[in-house]
Amino acid sequence: MKAELKNMHVLVAGATGYLGGYIIKELAEQNIAYKAIASSPQKLIALETDQVMKAEVTQAETLGGICAGMDVVISTVGITGQKNGLSYMDVDYQANLNLLREAQKAGVKKFIYISAFNGDKMRQLKIFQAKEAFVDELKKSGLDYTVMRPNGFFSDMLDFLKMAKRGRVYLFGSGQYRLNPIHGADVAEVVVDTIHSTEREINLGGPDILTQNEIAALALDTWYKDVKIIHLPDWTRRLSISLLRTFTSSKTYGPIEFFLTAMAMNKVAPRCGRHRLYEFFKSETEQS
Repeated sequence: MKAELKNMHVLVAGATGYLGGYIIKELAEQNIAYKAIASSPQKLIALETDQVMKAEVTQAETLGGICAGMDVVISTVGITGQKNGLSYMDVDYQANLNLLREAQKAGVKKFIYISAFNGDKMRQLKIFQAKEAFVDELKKSGLDYTVMRPNGFFSDMLDFLKMAKRGRVYLFGSGQYRLNPIHGADVAEVVVDTIHSTEREINLGGPDILTQNEIAALALDTWYKDVKIIHLPDWTRRLSISLLRTFTSSKTYGPIEFFLTAMAMNKVAPRCGRHRLYEFFKSETEQS
């Protein structure tokens, strides 16, 4: 299996993002030939010049021939962090579709797309309308594919740590909903292993299943704070979603809408990986 992987050529889209960075690191560690797409190549200065392909995935005309010679395309492309007026449909759907069309033209063997755990069950949220619309296109593309559905990343838990630094954490409701967030490096390892997998959809979460209260307590303990958790009535969460939808654009409320919705449900994905949330919290506080 490892020998077969070393004969593959992989194209990574979204390489300058959180997960993309871990994916190219994992590919390098396994000595798998890869190239990375970047609209700003200077963000990938650690790579060899010939490993970086300058293109803008939201602009189909810049992608001509970009998949030539590639066996696999891995896309983590999403709107997170975008501040240039683009919508979820522009990025999470159309940009990935542009890449998929190029992959089809080039005869790419497999397309691996990173969506999110339970995204297919939350299409009512703006962020997932676009992601899952692309998944629909991928499934009927004729290409071999895998849709990866990681649970929340450790980096998404930094809000707990930021609140804890101030001495208390605010939660909606009882705080008893459970989740198992996962480190980007653990996801990247599974993504690369998936190159030769026959699985079409893979759900994955971290090794620790924790309640929101337990995550809050870990965050407070990291800062050596007493456990002070304030439980807000759940109606305040629902009201916040309603107000955001009414008075802000989808680009503004989309990520918050998802976060507030996810805070009111159990999100437990199949456990994998070796990184622990408490260790991540400790490393973050040591760097601050």
